[in-house]
Amino acid sequence: MPTRLAQSDLLRLLGQSTGFISGEQLSRSLGVSRTAIWKRVVTLRAAGYGIEAVTSQGYRLVSCPDRLSCAGIAAGLPAGCLVGQHLVCLDEVASTNAEAFRLAEGGAAEGTVVFADRQTAGKGRLGRQWVSPGGVNLYLSVILRPPLPPYEAPQLTFISAVAVARTIEEETGLKPAIKWPNDLLLSGCKVAGLLNEMNAESDLVGFVVLGIGVNLNMEAAQFPGDLRTPATSLVLACGRPVSRMPFAVRLLTALDAEYARFRQVGFGPVREEWSRRCNAFGREVSVASGGQTLRGPFAGIDHDGALLLTLPDGRLERIMSGDVTVL
Repeated sequence: MPTRLAQSDLLRLLGQSTGFISGEQLSRSLGVSRTAIWKRVVTLRAAGYGIEAVTSQGYRLVSCPDRLSCAGIAAGLPAGCLVGQHLVCLDEVASTNAEAFRLAEGGAAEGTVVFADRQTAGKGRLGRQWVSPGGVNLYLSVILRPPLPPYEAPQLTFISAVAVARTIEEETGLKPAIKWPNDLLLSGCKVAGLLNEMNAESDLVGFVVLGIGVNLNMEAAQFPGDLRTPATSLVLACGRPVSRMPFAVRLLTALDAEYARFRQVGFGPVREEWSRRCNAFGREVSVASGGQTLRGPFAGIDHDGALLLTLPDGRLERIMSGDVTVL
């Protein structure tokens, strides 16, 4: 068994126990020697995990570091989870999307996820920068290989948005609003952003990279002063720090469930939940798109994720990209 998998299995067993668990029991459950158990405990302690060892009682997990590790994330994921079945955790990278795209071009399996503690050239939509300091936020990119025609690939953005919104709500009790097409807002301030990039043939998607950035513990002084949209973080919004590892596990679990539902029954349920969470549904908006600005009631999203805007003459305008302002 590869070392990383053994470490994640060990963490899972320790995390499930409310007290000490003997080395003999761990050895039997994992199919490795007690010496191998001890070596993995030493490795995990070096990575920041607090593991207590008491003679004749065994081992007990007492604390986890607030840093991302493949073993820690894998230990928390449900068995059979497609999203997260392969994990890459980096201290620093230019962009998780760029790294995931490179891996996907090299044949990386569907469900591979790239995490980074810090990005030096994080990417937002329309070539904008995503400020990505280390140690505070969550930056990840997911490789998916859906059997879809390219024109349906934008639907995956809405899967990401629903999964992130649900994770924030479950972790903090806050109810973020979704702004079309790819932002999540708390009290009008951006707390998360999505950026999907695709490789495709003329009639079939090769792969899609789902990029996700969530501001977890970023303080006000860390935000640049020239942001186009006011920004916030979960710690600023709820008044307490949010541990990155549990948040990452919950997010991958939610994303896996949404992707499985999408594969089974299509875009309809995702579209419905997205619409319930949207900040503009039924409201007057202006949309800057293609060098012009259109205004009218927001009428939802089409089957491919296009924004539907009701024009003054009653016609529905389909908009594939643009900046939306709720009036």
